[in-house]
Amino acid sequence: MIPAERQHFILSRLAECDILSIQQLTELLDVSHMTIRRDIQMLEQTGRVASVAGGVRLSRKLDQELPHLQKAAMNAAQKQAIGAAAAAMVRDGMVVYLDAGTTALEVARRIGDRSGLTVVTNDFVVCAYLSTHSDCTLYHSGGMVERANQSCVGPAAAQALAGFNYDIAFISTSSWTSSGLSSPSELKGPVKVAVTAQAKRVVLTSDSFKYGVVAALNILLISAFDTIVTDTGLDAGVVAELRDRNITVVIAGDDPSTQNEGDAP
Repeated sequence: MIPAERQHFILSRLAECDILSIQQLTELLDVSHMTIRRDIQMLEQTGRVASVAGGVRLSRKLDQELPHLQKAAMNAAQKQAIGAAAAAMVRDGMVVYLDAGTTALEVARRIGDRSGLTVVTNDFVVCAYLSTHSDCTLYHSGGMVERANQSCVGPAAAQALAGFNYDIAFISTSSWTSSGLSSPSELKGPVKVAVTAQAKRVVLTSDSFKYGVVAALNILLISAFDTIVTDTGLDAGVVAELRDRNITVVIAGDDPSTQNEGDAP
């Protein structure tokens, strides 16, 4: 059976059940674990499946973004750990971009004591927090207001954000795979593209629950990121694949000795 036939078989079986283990697939297809992992990687790169511990599932679909308050209550411990690990990358005097979202707010809560920071954001909650909890030079993008997410999006926001040179940019998302980020809104893409084009270091901050979620519009390739900060829930095979592609992966809350060189705070 050629790879395309095996991959079609995997998709067909996943349509009948939620999750298949790698062991099940090796027995059903009579091939090695390595062959199955390669097939899963190929399917992941198209956004159709997502790796889980010891197996694979179909990608989840994201039809619309959740409101800010609802997001804040989800995976709070993971977001706090990610925020702490990401904040450790921020040094005095940096120009920092904080994207919209509750994970970016966790970063903001941990950088207020840095000296000489310039922080740029499109998020109203992040901006409000830093305006009262830090002495940083603070800019908000302006632009079209997305009320549910408490942020600004669209071409006007993107144009404003393109006017800065960032030492480090922290990008948030509600949906990502090993191929990149997607969104149900075409207005978010220009903002993220504008920022990543102007940043020396681009960091994706996202908990593992959002991995394997796919929305209608592709907005950034995973190769746009130098670093990904996530939690221990991300499948080890996915972590290895990302590192093989020269992306630094920081597992928040993990033993620093297991991180890529240069990952540890």
